Amino acid sequence: MEKSRPYVILSGAISIDGKIATKTNDSKLSSTNDFKRLHKLRSKVDAILVGKNTVSRDDPLLTVRHVKGKNPIRIILDSKGTISNKSKILQSSNEIPTIIAVSKKITRKNLEKLQKFPVEIISTGTDSVNLKHLLKKLVKKKIKILLVEGGGTVNWEFVKHELFDEIEITLSPILIGGEDAISYLGGNGFRKISNSPNLKLKSTKRLKNHLVLHYKKL
Repeated sequence: MEKSRPYVILSGAISIDGKIATKTNDSKLSSTNDFKRLHKLRSKVDAILVGKNTVSRDDPLLTVRHVKGKNPIRIILDSKGTISNKSKILQSSNEIPTIIAVSKKITRKNLEKLQKFPVEIISTGTDSVNLKHLLKKLVKKKIKILLVEGGGTVNWEFVKHELFDEIEITLSPILIGGEDAISYLGGNGFRKISNSPNLKLKSTKRLKNHLVLHYKKL
């Protein structure tokens, strides 16, 4: 029997007070050793997923660099197809397999823009990308392990719907503060602690002043 979704690992670096970036989008929280750990993890998964906000803010390549290994398939959640033509994702799409997940909200102009690049376009959802349907489609593409390096909005959607299996969080020795700073989980949040998914601590790893916490969802 085919699984309904890939095995999903959420990954991110946070400050001690749970932020992933300042209000000016400064998100340099990881150390060199932590980057190596993350890129080693990337080399072991089939695909890596981020949202359009991460692409517009950080303009990432989402490749394996600090260690030897294969590049995962890159998946971008972009309901309206607003990703920039000049983004590293689109500019390198002829070298690295790339999927852009859109919804029915995408305009014809943006769809035609994406079609000029060698990317695969998956349309699912009316107003926004339907994650459950997208994950089903990814399973059919033989994507067994998916790494999610999302911002607060994407992370919240995976947590809210319990569409994940593990979380690897790097706790950085930094305090950010501020109501406008970006938290690891955005959205409306849970009304009660009892609504939160149950997690079990699998391991901890110290990387000098950084601490990597590895949890598994029960």
